[in-house]
Amino acid sequence: MDLFQAKQSLHRHKNQLKAKVLSSFFKAGPGQYAEGDIFIGVAVPQIRRIAVQYQKLPLNQVKKLLKSQIHEERLLALIILTLKYAKVDKKGQNQIFDFYLTHIDRVNNWDLVDLTAPKIIGAYLNNRNRSILYQLAKSKNLWQRRIAIVSTFCFIRNNDFRDTLKLAAILINDEEDLIHKACGWMLREVGKRNLAVEERFLKKYSSTMPRTMLRYAIERFPEKKRKHYLKNLL
Repeated sequence: MDLFQAKQSLHRHKNQLKAKVLSSFFKAGPGQYAEGDIFIGVAVPQIRRIAVQYQKLPLNQVKKLLKSQIHEERLLALIILTLKYAKVDKKGQNQIFDFYLTHIDRVNNWDLVDLTAPKIIGAYLNNRNRSILYQLAKSKNLWQRRIAIVSTFCFIRNNDFRDTLKLAAILINDEEDLIHKACGWMLREVGKRNLAVEERFLKKYSSTMPRTMLRYAIERFPEKKRKHYLKNLL
């Protein structure tokens, strides 16, 4: 297995029309948050299949893949990392966690974050000190702030909501809509498991939180309850 073969497998599925759609969807145009990102039009399920095939790619070659300007190549590298992480021992997990943080600047769009941060950052921190998440939440970089909140999805799945709520409160005044969506999404996931916990947070913050965050958080509420929260929004 080598990097050339992995790229060949990926590019074999490129689609010019889909690439244009993805470029627009992921805001890669001038002045947009992913300006300059290059898409070749490969769907995520196909990238997952290729990642499984090349999951034994050495980290030094994964690094080269992650340095690519092509979005799907970076996604392939990151999904390979998640597959590696799930199979290695504690020493290997340390290595992959450090690798992810060292190259965190390459995790630079919301799909790259959402598909990998919970499985690597969240999984690693599950039974460890989580102060790194609070450092990331204060970053000037949009994607690092999103990594901070989305990583907590791993904790939520274990019915551990503390850091999700703390980070959502820290990010409640964030200027970026993508952060509002991520926080609302995580709050909604909390509510799926413990509605009372989510509602305690909403009673405290719903009147001042960004409308997008609130809408995402209450998406699954009954209509009457949704209207109640939206009515109280300043």
